[in-house]
Amino acid sequence: MCEWLPATVCVNPWTDQTYDNLYNIFCTTIRDRDLRFSGYRVWTFPDMEDGREKIFWHLTTREQRKKQIPHRKRKFYRDEPQPNDEDRLPDPPRCERLPWVHVLIENSDDPALLSWDYEEGDGTIKTYVWFRDRDFVVIMKQYPDHTRRLITSFYVDKEYKRKDFERKYANRLQ
Repeated sequence: MCEWLPATVCVNPWTDQTYDNLYNIFCTTIRDRDLRFSGYRVWTFPDMEDGREKIFWHLTTREQRKKQIPHRKRKFYRDEPQPNDEDRLPDPPRCERLPWVHVLIENSDDPALLSWDYEEGDGTIKTYVWFRDRDFVVIMKQYPDHTRRLITSFYVDKEYKRKDFERKYANRLQ
């Protein structure tokens, strides 16, 4: 099934080189690639944060939520950076699947994937490519010229998110 799907990246144990390795994958498979969705260019903002593109952090970290388990109760990989309250947390499931981002975009017409456009409440149109069987989604914003900007991707680990994607798919633009 899905011979185009690359292997995941091992991020356990977390080392000083983990983000460097992930950034190399990001650069070769996303930033420096002529990425296309249904023939239209997929691009990213070049805005930088902490020496790397902001989109890189959205593809490898998760926003710290006030309702999350306190840091002392969350199990971190050995040597994984410890978060501050304002930080995004390293998200190992996202990191492991970083090589999947470009192949989901490029293979969005594969029957194993659900791919659709959805008009959000603010009127923006977002494109979703969801590998439901593997609980992974890529989200892009569509522009009037049909190009898309990569917004994020993540491992879907909450049932409410699965239901939200199912609802959006049922109400997709035709």
